[in-house]
Amino acid sequence: MGLSLSTTPQRTPLFAAHHKLGARLIDFGGWEMPVQYTSIVDEHLAVRNAAGVFDISHMGEVIVSGPYARQFLNGLLTNDVGKLQLGRAQYTLMCNSRGGTVDDLYLYEIANETYLMIINASRIDADLDWMQSALVEFPDRAGVTIENISDSFGAVAVQGPKVVSFISDIFSGKGKFGTEVPTELAKNEIGAFSFCGEEVFVTRTGYTGEDGFEILAPAETIESIWNRVLDAGKAHGIKPCGLGARDTLRTEVCYPLYGHELDESTSPVEAGIGFFVSFDKGDFTGRSILFEQKATGVSKRCIAFKMNGKSAPPRPHYPIWSAGPDAKRIGDVVSGTQSPSLSCGIGLGYVPPQFNQPDTAIQIEIRGQLAPAIVVRKPFYKKKT
Repeated sequence: MGLSLSTTPQRTPLFAAHHKLGARLIDFGGWEMPVQYTSIVDEHLAVRNAAGVFDISHMGEVIVSGPYARQFLNGLLTNDVGKLQLGRAQYTLMCNSRGGTVDDLYLYEIANETYLMIINASRIDADLDWMQSALVEFPDRAGVTIENISDSFGAVAVQGPKVVSFISDIFSGKGKFGTEVPTELAKNEIGAFSFCGEEVFVTRTGYTGEDGFEILAPAETIESIWNRVLDAGKAHGIKPCGLGARDTLRTEVCYPLYGHELDESTSPVEAGIGFFVSFDKGDFTGRSILFEQKATGVSKRCIAFKMNGKSAPPRPHYPIWSAGPDAKRIGDVVSGTQSPSLSCGIGLGYVPPQFNQPDTAIQIEIRGQLAPAIVVRKPFYKKKT
């Protein structure tokens, strides 16, 4: 799960709340975070069937503003910023000149000439360095301001099919950006709502494959929001959830995790998320390499696979082998777990393109033994309708 060896992890504004609820805390990317409260399976199934709330205050927040902010971001990110409107969001990636991924992130337009970026906790410093170096080369840099507001804000994700039953009860008054209550938000929309006199952002996004919302608020307010969410969702089966369930949930729907499916030597095309690369918007960092990869192919592909029969679940860094009498090592697992929803081992890994087709037989090396698996279509799990 990308654990850090740091001896002095940072703590979110919800650290005391996690202790009060008896969370098991671990060092995750330099942050002391809850991995579970009861059990990973219990929390996972709560999100699939009812509701769960996650502390995501470790994520980074950056404001990019000014009369040339849109042009700057459009040259920096893969998706088309020009398609955004006030109150809308898009998933996008920031690539280096080699097409590798500096980070994957969400971008929101929150005001005229003002954009909010939600970036990965482990990439805050790297992202800001990359953005500042790009700004130095940007001709209209005087018209762009980059502000890191990560330390001033906390955030929680409220996910699951029953969240719509109580999320609007948490806020008072009418919202901004054309929505009066959070349940009026469409997928990938953001609104501003009032909580105890404070303006907070609510966006209908998530990392679980279920319907849900993420709430961004001043750091001093986020614990009150956390408690209010748990209170409002109590009758609907809500549970506090840790990083363990967050990982199994996102793996089931094949959402990438930076440092696993994505890194500075892996491109969005190789990762299978080329849909978020807009080649027709004009030039942007990494475009030429990504365009060539799309046109001529890549040397590796990210596959999804299920284990066949009984075996221990796959884990990151386990070797992937071809099947048959002439089996050879062809790649590595980047994410792997026991799926609580499907009751089998599942994983994601990188292999040469010829092994990318569904129903291709492969083998996973688990504790020195080869266990059979099969390549499947993404995602493993689809939301109930």
